[in-house]
Amino acid sequence: MNTRLLRTFVAVTVPKSLLVTRNMLKTTIDHKKDNLKWVRDGQVHFTLKFIGHTPPDGIEDIHDILSTVSRKHSSMQYEIAKTGCFPVPSRPRVLWVGLNGNHDPLKNLVKDINDSLDPLGYPAEVYPFVPHITLARIKYPPKITPNITQYLQTDYERIPFFVDKFSLISSELKPTGAVYSNLHEYRLSK
Repeated sequence: MNTRLLRTFVAVTVPKSLLVTRNMLKTTIDHKKDNLKWVRDGQVHFTLKFIGHTPPDGIEDIHDILSTVSRKHSSMQYEIAKTGCFPVPSRPRVLWVGLNGNHDPLKNLVKDINDSLDPLGYPAEVYPFVPHITLARIKYPPKITPNITQYLQTDYERIPFFVDKFSLISSELKPTGAVYSNLHEYRLSK
């Protein structure tokens, strides 16, 4: 029996054009220290739910639930626009880009995923869902906090973002970074 837990999450693939924008946004921060890490090309995604450590024999139950959830929700259209950070600009830990559009259908999808997985022991996040795509992380405590003022003030061409499917993904942490594997894909109803 395989007892190694899988680190899993539910996410939406982002348009490749976002990588060009991310590379442009990198130039807005003059910070060469090791504590700022930009998300690598193959790992930029839009997280709907971080599930966490999952036993391999529990994947099928999660798959069944996500299949049911996907059939109850319609496709959504957004624009990737604006920049932001968590928690505050004076002490940023995460740099992100946000989504323009009506977030209610997206929040309903996330709520349904959370409510449906809760009985399996995967509770909802403590913090409210804020639609964003993480582009960089800053480790603390830094000797020097990066100045992100220009990043937060940079405007860029809006990127169409069509949410018509999501995936269950496993993440294996390796010395060279995380390696993602797509376990299942779920199409939203039209």
